[in-house]
Amino acid sequence: MDKFALTLTILGALNWGLVGIFNFDAVAWIFGGSAAVGSRIIYTVIALAGIWCISMLFRERDRSRIEDH
Repeated sequence: MDKFALTLTILGALNWGLVGIFNFDAVAWIFGGSAAVGSRIIYTVIALAGIWCISMLFRERDRSRIEDH
């Protein structure tokens, strides 16, 4: 689940980069506008992935994996 959430968050960040640099919203372009149902679903799923990624900041890493490296 972590990798999936991180992937969606990265895609969302790239989309925001496009908006900031080129004033182009790829999600809105694909789904027919930022108010379209498809766009709103994608924005919501990416937001939920971002919320999930917040939890990754506060998790304890597995000590056995750290000690092996």
